[in-house]
Formats: sequence, structure tokens, C-alpha cells
Amino acid sequence: MPADQAGPAAVRASVAVWDPLVRILHWTLAAGFLGAFLVGSPRELHETLGWTAVGAAAARVAWGFAGPQRARFADFVPTPVGFLAHARAVLAGREARYIGHNPAGGAMVVALLAVVATLGLTGWMMGLDAFWGAGWLEGLHEIVANLGFGLVVLHWLGVAWESLRHRENLAKAMITGRKRP
Repeated sequence: MPADQAGPAAVRASVAVWDPLVRILHWTLAAGFLGAFLVGSPRELHETLGWTAVGAAAARVAWGFAGPQRARFADFVPTPVGFLAHARAVLAGREARYIGHNPAGGAMVVALLAVVATLGLTGWMMGLDAFWGAGWLEGLHEIVANLGFGLVVLHWLGVAWESLRHRENLAKAMITGRKRP
């Protein structure tokens, strides 16, 4: 019997997907990045939010190697061929449903972590005497921040699309850590 026609017990059934640390780091990173992006001043608040995002990203990278199966990069980071195959399947309307991150979601995790790392590096460099007032560095920091915000919007659209396409609330799953089997 298909899952959408199953009885009440089957509908309530769920499987653990994302552990508490993945979920805490996800929402901490999201709040830190968006807060820093939206709050330009006071500068101290911008920096505190930015460093919060960088710290969450660093912890997530470590957990990507040491955490449980679904937290590990090896479980969800696609090869370029795997990513392109998934993209073709999405365009054809025949993509598979994944319990954890799909290849596009895995690629987005890597892209967002790279953006936050770059923002942390450029933000730190702007505080050094050697780069104090360097317009090119401030410009790069701003470009990367805007790229990051664009990726966040793309992430939101992807989550909404997958939630509708597969009839599941992915945002809720990132809160509860559970999805239907």
C-alpha cells in the first residue's frame, strides 16, 4: 500500500534523520549568517553574529567527519557526475526521494560552508593592520555575502520544492530530526 494511502499508524511512523547537533548547528549557522547579513551596524553585533556563523560552520565541518552516518559528508556530498544526474532527473520530473540530503542539498551544504568560511576569512583580514581599509577586501566580503544570501534563497526554494514534490515538510524535519520512511 502506498505511504499516502496507509493507515494512521503508518502515517505517524518516522525515522531519525538528523541528530540534535546537526539541527542545532544548522539553525545557529542560519541565524548567525542572516543576522550578520541584515545587521550592518553596530559593527560589534555584525561581527558577533558573523563569528557565531563561522563557529557553527567549523563545528559542522568537524561533525561532518566525526558525526553519525547522516551527518557525515561521505553520506551526502555528491560527485559532480552524481550531482548532474540528479539535476537531470529533477528537470525530467523523476528525481528520487532521499531520507537525508539529496545531491543538490549536499552540494548546497558544501557551498554554504565555503561561503561562511570565506566571509570569516575576509572579515578577519579586514581587522588586520596589513588590510585595514582595503577597499578590495571589503568589496570581496560584500560580494561573497550577497552570493551567500543568493544561495540561501536558492536553498529555501529547493526546500519548498522538495517539500511539495515529495509531500513532506523538510523545514519541520530539520527541527524534529525525523522524516517519514
